[in-house]
Amino acid sequence: MVNAAARPAAVSLSEAAGLSVAVVGGKAATLARLAAAGFPVPPGFVIISPAWAMCETEIADAVRARLAADDLRGANRYAVRSSAAAEDLPDASYAGQYETFLDVPADQVLDAVHRCHQAATSLRVTAYRSGHGEDAEAVMAVLVQPMIRARAAGVAFTANPLTGDRDEIVVTAVHGVGERLVSGQVDGDEWILRDGKVTATRRTEDAIDAEQAVAVADLAAQTQAFLGAPQDIEWVMEPYGTGVRLWLVQSRPMTALPEPLIWAAPGPGLWMRNFRLGEWLPDPMTPLFGDWLLPLIEDGYLEGMRDSIGAAVPFRYANINGWYYNAPPVPSPQMLIRALLQSRGRIVRVLYNALFTVFRDPVAADRAVLGDLHQAWSDIELPAYRQLVATGQVQLSTVTGPDAAVIVDQVGRAAGRQLWFLAIVGGSAWKMEDRLIRYARKHLPHLTIEGGPLADGVQVLLRALPGIDSEPVAHAVHSADWYWPIDTSVPVLDTEDSCTIRNHRFVQHRETAEARCLQALPPNRRHQFSELLDVTRRYSVIRETQARDLTIGWPLLRACAQRIGHDLAAAGYLESPEQVFFLTREDLNHPSDRSAIARERRSRWQEQRKLPAPLTVGRAPRLIGDPVARAVARARGHQPIPENAIIGQPASAGRATGPVRLITDPAQFSSFRPGEVLLTRATAPAWTP
Repeated sequence: MVNAAARPAAVSLSEAAGLSVAVVGGKAATLARLAAAGFPVPPGFVIISPAWAMCETEIADAVRARLAADDLRGANRYAVRSSAAAEDLPDASYAGQYETFLDVPADQVLDAVHRCHQAATSLRVTAYRSGHGEDAEAVMAVLVQPMIRARAAGVAFTANPLTGDRDEIVVTAVHGVGERLVSGQVDGDEWILRDGKVTATRRTEDAIDAEQAVAVADLAAQTQAFLGAPQDIEWVMEPYGTGVRLWLVQSRPMTALPEPLIWAAPGPGLWMRNFRLGEWLPDPMTPLFGDWLLPLIEDGYLEGMRDSIGAAVPFRYANINGWYYNAPPVPSPQMLIRALLQSRGRIVRVLYNALFTVFRDPVAADRAVLGDLHQAWSDIELPAYRQLVATGQVQLSTVTGPDAAVIVDQVGRAAGRQLWFLAIVGGSAWKMEDRLIRYARKHLPHLTIEGGPLADGVQVLLRALPGIDSEPVAHAVHSADWYWPIDTSVPVLDTEDSCTIRNHRFVQHRETAEARCLQALPPNRRHQFSELLDVTRRYSVIRETQARDLTIGWPLLRACAQRIGHDLAAAGYLESPEQVFFLTREDLNHPSDRSAIARERRSRWQEQRKLPAPLTVGRAPRLIGDPVARAVARARGHQPIPENAIIGQPASAGRATGPVRLITDPAQFSSFRPGEVLLTRATAPAWTP
């Protein structure tokens, strides 16, 4: 240990390894320990905390002497960073609270040192310390190191900060120094390493390659092993000979690391996130939706099934880390016998045609059951739904919260009945498209349309179909969760004239493609093809119509929830009406002050929105399999998947090639160009127009 009585104003980083955190600060103390253990830490020196009791001349002399030391000789630019005693602690990181100055010339280092010291008494640091129950006065040292000529820089977490998964290392990187990344100006590239496998999850700058990401992850893992806890490290790569040299410039404990999340199936079978109602839920569910409106929709779905086919076979659904997942029922002898008795055998005929025959012979499935089900929806279900919503809208002008809840119960169940018909009737459209592709591959294998095989682009036969309304509607939503406002703000991409011209061109493409198919087929197959094409087109229109009309009730449902929230806020139970979406049905039954719990649930929901929720959890039954996965596999064909390709779920069958356009919000539609491939987290039917 250095003699305290003879302690200088500044010590080298190697000398700092023998001093306490109270003297050299948390940042410098950690780096000194790591450097002494052989980690690649740049050399440097520390102006220790007792130095501030010395005169200015002593501090200035110490800084000049250290800048001239052998280990820093040759450097002309420096990084000057605060190193407080209460910094980089397991329960308080102080990240971003203190000062860092980069690329500082030698003649300005002393001024930067003083500015770092002054940061210890800034208002933001004082407030942060007070919030963590610490004294207002901070003990501050300052760390000075040569500025690394950064080719790339970034951070690495030895546990996934979003999911809490301790088996994943997350590496982020940008070109040049890491300040843009650390300050939040850019997201940078992201790599995740798990079980020895490295995956690029975001490539915005191509700052590093896979091998370099592995090197950073190894350094982070070694740092965690040495320090004994999950770490958040900062690293820099500088050019070195024909390669690069990796430096460790900071390591702090990860604070507020969540407990590891488990994406486990809540029951047997394959659970899907974006199937059935999941297509309408691109985000985790808010509590009031998941606890009230969702069960109403699911109950209405079963009512519609029971009334249509005489029995209800419930789809299972679950909330997994805030996200909606659903799975087909697990058949059992008792369930099958009960369904057969209740439906008097009709359920077998309906489900067999809707789930199996439609893949093999769509025309037969339409004639057997699907056509009748569509007629029932068109003549009975849709008019009843419209009338119920219209009545509720009239009542809403005079009702109070409890009456609004009755309207929600009625309209929510009616919406569920609409979902049943969309699933069983409109949902047949993609199965028919799948059959059309297989037909083209078998009977028209050499026919090319628009420069590629017909089987890769059968959508040319389904373009601009009459009966599909291309105008946005007043009840369009981008999520079935009623927290989100009704969206009538989808931008118009074309003038009316150009839209008309484009649709006319698509009609010509469609008619030309159909004529070429008929010409290429032998006479004995032309009628069969025409029947298949006609039924596929008809159900494509039905699907779009049913999907559009499903949300007719959503403006009323949202208005009812807002009315309830307004009443609760007026009674002093909520801080604002919008907090109602973060309550549960039970909270509404027994009103009291729920502001704090609503804030807590909203915060948890915001964190859940950041989670990379998997598309599926669990495993499909061996004998049944996953029909969506089979269709996707057929659409992709047998071509090998390139290394580092991004794998997702296609919106329709076929294959296309073009520049990728990442769209995260409908407001970005204006950037989308003809010929581009749309890439997004999830789409909603409201996007179609």
